Amino acid sequence: MNWIILIIAGLFEVAFTFCLGKAKEATGNEAYAWYGGFLVACIISMSLLIKATQNLPLGTAYAVWTGIGAVGTVLLGIFVFKDPANFWRIFFIVTLIASIVGLKAVSAH
Repeated sequence: MNWIILIIAGLFEVAFTFCLGKAKEATGNEAYAWYGGFLVACIISMSLLIKATQNLPLGTAYAVWTGIGAVGTVLLGIFVFKDPANFWRIFFIVTLIASIVGLKAVSAH
């Protein structure tokens, strides 16, 4: 269950970076709404990370959380914000995913 909580926390990390990206494109009240979404997603993400680390090794949990956030944010950038998707970016995303799976596989919990 802690791993599921950690994965959800990582997805909320992606959500708060998405909100930042949308806020950058918006103006006025729409930008403030996206910043509000950022704060809500950030609070949820951090709260779930705290909950997950109560029963998982801190270093592993933090690395997985940031890895999910990094991979999700890069993919969001490619598919939503039209960031470039060249061979090396995809290669390193795949190696990051392999590292996250490896950390989960060797974790004692």
